[in-house]
Amino acid sequence: MELSDRKKQILRAIVDIYVSTAEPVGSKAIAALPDMSFSSATIRNEMAELTQMGLLEQPHTSAGRVPSAAGYRLYIDELMQDYRLSVDETKSLSGAMELKMQEFDKLLSQVGQLVSKATNLPAYTVASHQGDVTAKRYDLIMAGPDSFILVLMTTGEVVKNKLIKLPLEVSEQDLKLLSAVLNASLTELTAEEFTNELLSRVTRNAGAAASLVPVIVDFTLSVLREQERSNVHLTGHMRLLGQPEYRDVEKAQEVLETLDEETISNLPAALHQQGPVQFLVGPENVAKELKDTSVVMMRFDIGEGMQGTIGVVGPTRMDYAKVTAKLSYFAENLGKMFQKNAAPALPDSIETKED
Repeated sequence: MELSDRKKQILRAIVDIYVSTAEPVGSKAIAALPDMSFSSATIRNEMAELTQMGLLEQPHTSAGRVPSAAGYRLYIDELMQDYRLSVDETKSLSGAMELKMQEFDKLLSQVGQLVSKATNLPAYTVASHQGDVTAKRYDLIMAGPDSFILVLMTTGEVVKNKLIKLPLEVSEQDLKLLSAVLNASLTELTAEEFTNELLSRVTRNAGAAASLVPVIVDFTLSVLREQERSNVHLTGHMRLLGQPEYRDVEKAQEVLETLDEETISNLPAALHQQGPVQFLVGPENVAKELKDTSVVMMRFDIGEGMQGTIGVVGPTRMDYAKVTAKLSYFAENLGKMFQKNAAPALPDSIETKED
């Protein structure tokens, strides 16, 4: 879509003003801008043509215009100028990012809360595996006369463990044999590759500890399938209610009921532009209830075969440049944080449930 420089300048001005005021923009407001050298009459004509082209909309009978979803898309793709964080903003975000590495789920949840607070919009974080999730190593550790600890390391150096009741006839030597059999037969396999034939062979080779194989396999499959799923955290829903677009209770309720982890996990992966930051504007969203909202998302590398995504959901009127700048800051520093803290994961606290 080819636009004259004048139309682009006017469209950019309308988006910028509407983002700040949430009110339809008239020609007089544009003509009053210091860098605008066109008359109100000329601006009105250009606004009329931009409306015919589907880039602007005229709500009600007001003389003012608001950007359409297509107008926002053109703005993002061609007209948006980079937003530079102020010194105070950088200090504020930097202070918020000084987190100690904690349990992974808690860290993702904390990051989402920080992003939501920094942007004043609902925010989400996603962690997903790149490639297959497999078991890498089994350790069976005697915990007492009648129990042992199963320690399972999976792709990405994730460690899970379980306390299991030990049959009386199984000795520590039997556990060592079973551990060797498991590491020889059940590593580097996805959950789908745990066939009945393979499990029968492992059971036959397990000797006196054969009765433990079903318990260990069930735990392994549960862990692998859990890690195959994307880990999604969504926070800050109520921040939408502070936006003028959602003063209508019915409209706000429709969006809030749709905005959940399942909707976020179904956001399309292949969007308009390549690179770390991506946008879904209005009708480009997966759910029709979100047709008047936009999503800005940014990817970062967690390491060990995992990729993270942080994003915000808000009205199509959101300040895309400022939101992008803040997400970029979080994504860049999260990537550095995970690289700095790359180390073998510590085992979870031991579960006390016995099987």
